Amino acid sequence: MDLNTVTGVERPAVRAALPEWREGDAFLGGGTWLFSEPQPAVTRLIDLAAFGWQPLRADAGGLEIAATCTVAELDALAAPVEWTAAPLIGQCCRAFLASFKVWNTATVGGNLCLALPAGPMISLAAALDGVCTIWTRDGGERRVEAAAFVTGPQRNGLAAGELLRRIDIPAAALMRRTAFRQISLTPVGRSAALLIGTRAAKDAGFVLTVTAATPHPVQLAFDTMPTPGELRARIERDIAAYYDDIHGQPAWRRHVTLHLAEQIRHELSAEPSS
Repeated sequence: MDLNTVTGVERPAVRAALPEWREGDAFLGGGTWLFSEPQPAVTRLIDLAAFGWQPLRADAGGLEIAATCTVAELDALAAPVEWTAAPLIGQCCRAFLASFKVWNTATVGGNLCLALPAGPMISLAAALDGVCTIWTRDGGERRVEAAAFVTGPQRNGLAAGELLRRIDIPAAALMRRTAFRQISLTPVGRSAALLIGTRAAKDAGFVLTVTAATPHPVQLAFDTMPTPGELRARIERDIAAYYDDIHGQPAWRRHVTLHLAEQIRHELSAEPSS
């Protein structure tokens, strides 16, 4: 879609070239949402492509994902064999239910910053203890846990003019066992509930991350594997509200969250296959 209110485009190649932020500015990553509907308040685009950030970097410390990394680039990652959680990357990429055209353009950072409850990159980053590095307007940076970055539907932890630079996933999280469940009202619909369970070892704790069903990510951590009753009671206690839109009513989202959570608990309670 043409953005007929835009009168200027900046393409900084280094951080020092970032223009002074002003009302009407918008950062441009992939643009799959920005160009999908009218943006009457936007008068200038700051295109991040010229930065040329390396999309992915994997080392002994974990995985660094540039905000401008596309979904297609993330899905194509050849992960180290010891990263037990690596299949979760592909599962979350496919939760977009999007065409290859979107995969090749949409960015991981854009999905987090848009902060839709059903954003699967939010689910991935939150479940694997991701940490967001944010460039601040004064030239500094700060770090925010991905699980806390999204604060509500289309609300995130960025102040005006701040920029999400990257998401870091620690190696320890990538070595956990995972279980993934996602459900939609229709076969190719937006996620109404997306739950991810992680567990480091048989006798270790269990973490359940609930997204899509809730306005923002909700994480429930247990020191040991809970019983069905303990898990249900914790969900009922800690999830104060379920999201309500055309993709699912709150009562139904609560029901499927409880159902899928028990499936995940059961799966990760079992002995890992050799």
